[in-house]
Amino acid sequence: MTDVERLLRTALVPVEPSGAMTDRVEQRLSDLTGAAAEELADWELSSMRDPRNWYRPAAAIVVGGAAAGALVVVRARQGRKQVGGLRALRREAGGVAKELRRRLS
Repeated sequence: MTDVERLLRTALVPVEPSGAMTDRVEQRLSDLTGAAAEELADWELSSMRDPRNWYRPAAAIVVGGAAAGALVVVRARQGRKQVGGLRALRREAGGVAKELRRRLS
């Protein structure tokens, strides 16, 4: 192994984020998902006849979908330590979907 390879291996070692940082990221993603779900819950179908009213629901779908997807990945990554990777991903996707259904109803 050359010196450059050895230096790269030591420099590029994965670093686990702190628990507090992970909790803050998860909370912010959950807040974004909830805010998007509330925006969509308050949406009135009759107002959609005018295309000028489409930006808020469209933004809520994009932001909420991205936040929910990231939340699933963050939670699955945390759960991967306890369960298999795909099983953790499936479990957390179900948990986020359940949370969204609760917020929408």
